[in-house]
Amino acid sequence: MDSFLLQILNGLDKGSAYALIALGLTLIFGTLGVVNFAHGALFMIGAFCAVTLNKLLTLSFETVDETKTDFLGNPLKVETPYVEAWFGPEFGGALIDWSVPLAILLAIPVMVGIGFVMERGLIKHFYKRPHADQILVTFGLAIVLQEIIKYYFGANPIQTPEPSALRGSIDIGTMIGFEANRIIYPIWRLVYFFFAMVIIAGVFGFLQFTTFGMVVRAGMADRETVGLLGINIDRRFTIMFGIAAAVAGLAGVMYGPLNPPNYHMGMDFLVLSFVVVVVGGMGSLPGAVLAGFMLGILESFASTTWATTTIPGINQIIIYLVAIIVLLTRPRGLMGRKGVMEE
Repeated sequence: MDSFLLQILNGLDKGSAYALIALGLTLIFGTLGVVNFAHGALFMIGAFCAVTLNKLLTLSFETVDETKTDFLGNPLKVETPYVEAWFGPEFGGALIDWSVPLAILLAIPVMVGIGFVMERGLIKHFYKRPHADQILVTFGLAIVLQEIIKYYFGANPIQTPEPSALRGSIDIGTMIGFEANRIIYPIWRLVYFFFAMVIIAGVFGFLQFTTFGMVVRAGMADRETVGLLGINIDRRFTIMFGIAAAVAGLAGVMYGPLNPPNYHMGMDFLVLSFVVVVVGGMGSLPGAVLAGFMLGILESFASTTWATTTIPGINQIIIYLVAIIVLLTRPRGLMGRKGVMEE
């Protein structure tokens, strides 16, 4: 039972990233009808927002510490971060230590701005074009963004450590009645899962309980009728593109401590996220979230020693096998809507 629960936790961890990226993809497809293959690049940019803030906070200048000497007896030169010099070692050190969560404040305006620029500058010209054209142009944009990140940050992964207070592991087993040291799980992975749940709940709450969200949902169902009522639905859809970009970016920001950001991490998640969207049902927000967590859990169980020994490589193909089975039995996906991409 403890191994079973541990795999569930691992699946929820993986599923959190899948669900967040797939949620943003579905928001864009559901509102604008655009298949956005650049969405994985937005996830990558979010991760590098955390990298950028960490680098800015750790900018330092060199000073001589007379109280310390090197092996020759000379005064030792030390690097002092500017934030520690400006705000003191305690507060400045805390800013550096919590740079990843603080990067959320940087990522939100950056990602919303990038989303606006992408939609107004490029995507709007492809609304009425075939989906194949949309895939080609957004995939090309993803490659361009990937190469820009590679040029400025290099090809190697960059460490973005979680706050020291959230490092290490926690004994979850004792909380639910198991013996001590039976279910030990990293704290940051739990933080990422709960963060994902907050973001998902926030998006659904925004769409369900605000006037803006209700108009957007109406526009998703019947864009022309909403437009005839005198509502500028295009402006609202542009804002939703920015929100979808922010969701992907925030997923990337908090994912950095789990897997050091690199320039191709967006591509690594992109294909899997599209599989999640298709399995959940094109245009279905609940379907995207459900499929994200479901496939994350299945992938976790398929990665166990027993599974990989019984069927070598099953952990690499399980998601695609499930997608084939689902689409053969339910061509619209688990919660797909009638008429979506069926023309």
